[in-house]
Order: sequence, then C-alpha cells, then structure tokens
Amino acid sequence: MDNRCKWSKGSELYMEYHDKEWGVPLHDDDELFEFLILEGFQAGLSWSTILNKREAFRQAFDDFDAKTIAAYNEAKVAELLQNKGIIRNKLKINAAIKNAIAFLRIQAEYGSFDKYIWQFTNYATVQNQFEKESDIPATTAISDKMSKQLKKDGFSFVGSTICYAFMQAIGMVNDHITSCFRYNECRSLSI
Repeated sequence: MDNRCKWSKGSELYMEYHDKEWGVPLHDDDELFEFLILEGFQAGLSWSTILNKREAFRQAFDDFDAKTIAAYNEAKVAELLQNKGIIRNKLKINAAIKNAIAFLRIQAEYGSFDKYIWQFTNYATVQNQFEKESDIPATTAISDKMSKQLKKDGFSFVGSTICYAFMQAIGMVNDHITSCFRYNECRSLSI
C-alpha cells in the first residue's frame, strides 16, 4: 500500500508499527507506561532503534511492570547496564525507575494514568489535518504543558518533543497525513 506516511516505509517493522499501532487511541495504563518509558529511551535516537530493541526492553524491564521497576536497586541497574539488547544509558535507566515511581503515585491519585494523561487533550484525540509530513510539528503548546506538568509531578526524560512523540504514538493526536490510509481509520477510532 503506497498511500501511507513516508516515514513508515523504512522497514517491515516500521510499516507494521505504523499500520497497527501509531495514532491508535490507547487507554491501557500498562501500555501507556511502556510507551512513556520507550519514548524516554528514544531521546536522541531513531524510533527504529527502539522498535528493533522493543522485545529486549520488555524482557529486561519485566514487561514494563511499574511496581517491579519502581523497586529496582543498584544491582538491577548494573545488570541493565550490561544488557546489550537495550539502550545502556544510566541516566535513562534511572529515569525509567523514577518514572515508575511517579507513575504509581499518579495512578493512586487519579485512579489511572490514563485519566491523568488524557486530560491534556480534554479526553479526546486532536484531529490534525496535515497534508505533508514536513508540516507536522515537533512540539505544540499542549506538549509543552504536558512536559511541564510531568516534570512537576516527578517524571524525567519528558521534554516537550518526547511528550509530542508520545502523544502521536498513543493517539492523543492524529498525525497521519491526510492522504495516508490510516488517517481516516484512526479518526474513526477516536473518542
């Protein structure tokens, strides 16, 4: 299928991610946490690097179980730093632990992380209408606000660019270009 976002044509893995996940509204706390952690690890790298290591990340980080990650100690951090299957960056690993702690606190306060994170778009997908990928911004006023609040609430590696990529991935914004076959499909999935 040729009428898809150009960025997805790099590999089979990219196409599958584009066609099945990217831009689909996501409300499962466990999956939201996984994307938040993966987006943090992606900082300064390509998303294809993360996709290629996604299964290794799942194994290394106990299937992104926030309670388990929140309890990681120095020995676990040292083990992760030796794991060639993931991004071995101590700052990012420590941020994942910090984010797990903040995530659990938010869940307790709001009843779910989903309720907390979707408040930034008033619990609905922002339906953008970009005709060219070059028109898609790296940040928006909403991602700026989200980033500021996440940092205030104890999260790390949540700059505005990371937040916007997270919003795109979990369907808080529909940034498929309008000629992409997924644009209307994702639009119809929105709340």
